[in-house]
Amino acid sequence: MAITAVIFDAFSTTLRISAPTNPYRQLLREGVKHGRRPSPGDLHKLMTIDAGLREAADILGIQVTPSRMAEIESDLQREIESIEVFPDARDAIALLHEHGVATAICSNLAAPYGPAVKTLLPDLNIYSFSYELGVTKPDPAIYRAVCHDLGVVPGHLFGSAAQVAMIGDSPRCDRDGPRAIGIKGFHLDRSGGGAKRDLVQFAELVVEQFTKELG
Repeated sequence: MAITAVIFDAFSTTLRISAPTNPYRQLLREGVKHGRRPSPGDLHKLMTIDAGLREAADILGIQVTPSRMAEIESDLQREIESIEVFPDARDAIALLHEHGVATAICSNLAAPYGPAVKTLLPDLNIYSFSYELGVTKPDPAIYRAVCHDLGVVPGHLFGSAAQVAMIGDSPRCDRDGPRAIGIKGFHLDRSGGGAKRDLVQFAELVVEQFTKELG
C-alpha cells in the first residue's frame, strides 16, 4: 500500500530557531543557583506539561525572583519570534498535499512553542505535541496518537501494509522509534552525510511511490 500520510518532526527538520536564547536551560540554572539539584527527568517534565515558564518553575520547585523571571520570559519570546521555516519544508508539504498525501507534525515541545509551530506551518493536517499528550518520543504512544488522528494504521515495516512515514533529525526519535511500531521512519541529515538530505528529496520519493501505487 502506498504512503498516504507523512509525519514530520518540528525543530531542525521543518523549523529552526535562528536566535536561540535557551530560556528553559536558564530556568534550570536558576534552580541550581538556589540549591535545587537537577533531575534527569526535568526535561521530560518540561515537555509533558501544558504550562508556561512560571507554572513550570512552580511545578519543578524552582525559586526565581520576579525580575529574573521577567528576563527569562523576554528571552523566551525573542526565541519564539526567531523561529523560521526551512524553505524545503514548505515546498515538501505543498508537494505532498498536491498529491493527496496528508501531513502532520509530531514533536517533543515545551508548551509555549506549540502556537508558533501552528502559525508558521498552518497547512498541516494534524499537530501532535508532547505537552498536549503527556508523553514524549520515542514512546510508542505518541506515534500511535498521531496516526489515530491522521486516520492511518501503521503496518509491518517491510510489508505492503505500511501507509505512513516519518522523518526528522533524530535517529532515535524520528527513525527508530517510528519503525518499532511499523511506521517507515527516516533520518534527515541536513549536513549532507546521510541518505536523506532535504525534505523535498524525501517528498519526491513519497510521491513517486504514491503515484506508482495509483498507476
